[in-house]
Amino acid sequence: MALARGFPDPVHDSQGVFRTVMDAFARPCLLRSLVSDLTPPAPLTPELAAIVLTLADADTPLWLDASLSRVPEIAEFLRFHTGAPIVAAPAGAAFALIADPRCCPPFRDFAQGTPDYPDASATLVLAVDRLSGEGGLGFEGPGIRGRAHLDAAPLPADWAERLQSNHAGFPQGVDLLFVAPGLVAGLPRSARLLMMAEA
Repeated sequence: MALARGFPDPVHDSQGVFRTVMDAFARPCLLRSLVSDLTPPAPLTPELAAIVLTLADADTPLWLDASLSRVPEIAEFLRFHTGAPIVAAPAGAAFALIADPRCCPPFRDFAQGTPDYPDASATLVLAVDRLSGEGGLGFEGPGIRGRAHLDAAPLPADWAERLQSNHAGFPQGVDLLFVAPGLVAGLPRSARLLMMAEA
């Protein structure tokens, strides 16, 4: 089977995706357009592929969830186009690619950073079926004007509790990127989940 191609114009394509991802983290919960014509092996989505081809290199270990790791062509695609090592344990990853968010491991299984080096934590990139800035959970924090909402599915049943614990450990904790067809939204650990009465 032929290896799926990467970006047609690696420099400019990756620059565009990088700006989009940085904007997504700078303005949490605000949906950004992420259009990709990549055709990676399924179930790696074009949006997941675009982000990892932009952010990963030989110094950024990747962890793949079970749905991705069981397809050898995905690891081959990622190694060829990024040079990034693929690790077996979530704790060793700089980026975690999650195509089935319902089975996302607990956040504590991923690198949390340290008090001196909080940036040595993991970023989780989750491919969801639905992504909206209306309804769902409410958040406040840096980069959010007043309050913002983010609705994504599917996610684990204990998602709200995970987010509360993740923010409580700030500045340590993981950062989250959600991708859906044509869309991306960021949720850094600095975002505080609002209780139902506040939202």
